[in-house]
Parts: sequence; C-alpha cells; structure tokens
Amino acid sequence: MATLQEVNAILDEALALEGRALEFDRSTPLLGSVPEFDSMAVVSLVTALEEYFGISVDDEDISAETFETVGSLLDFVQQKCEA
Repeated sequence: MATLQEVNAILDEALALEGRALEFDRSTPLLGSVPEFDSMAVVSLVTALEEYFGISVDDEDISAETFETVGSLLDFVQQKCEA
C-alpha cells in the first residue's frame, strides 16, 4: 500500500522540488498550485509511480481530479495498487 511519505518522495524527485514535497499533506493542492507541475511533469510523475509501485496507469486513468491534491493522487495510487 502506498503511503503519503512514498508519494511525496516520488513527487519531490519527479518534479525536482528539492525537498519541498516532503512537507506536503493530503490537502496540499498540486495542479495549478505547484509551478513545476506541468504537462511534462505529469508524464514523469506517472512513469515514476508506475516503476516504484509496479502499477500500470492507462491514459483514461489520467484526469485533473487525480492530480488535484496530494490526497487525490495518493488515493489513486492506492486504488491502483489494490487492483
């Protein structure tokens, strides 16, 4: 099962946030709030999540709601891990 700390560490590395993501909580907004989180970053982040958790993310799985907050991203990864 994915943890907040694991997702934050992956966010931090994929977005090159230099430790900033390590302080994120479930309510921290992502899309539109973290300048480094653009369309290219989504691709990098999805790839990193797939590799780390051994999950597969299909194009239709990717939506703005998934990346709205750290909590919505964590919930998504947890659902993928359980599938």
